[in-house]
Amino acid sequence: MVRREKECKFSVREAMRGGPGEVEQTECVFKDEMYDKARLFGKLVLKPGCGIGYHVHEGESELFYIIKGQVSYNDNGIEVTLGAGDVAVCKDGEGHAVTNNAGEPAEIMAAIILK
Repeated sequence: MVRREKECKFSVREAMRGGPGEVEQTECVFKDEMYDKARLFGKLVLKPGCGIGYHVHEGESELFYIIKGQVSYNDNGIEVTLGAGDVAVCKDGEGHAVTNNAGEPAEIMAAIILK
């Protein structure tokens, strides 16, 4: 199976998890195609000043792969800067947030894996 970008599900999420601005989300693989092992695999675009608010994952983990740009990542209360090629893993019971404080859009591949 091949899915072209135009066949993916695109949405704009305002104040995602209480974060600033909006997040563009493109779901590339749909939930029913992941055999109850994941609930998201897609691309997130954060424009400058936008982000996802701090939240804790329960019964799942979230993986971020930074494709483009630079973001400020809150890893359980510790702020770090991530850039293209970096990976962040938020395990079950842990918390995180991400904000684009740079001057260009940031692109992130995200996967939420169920426990």
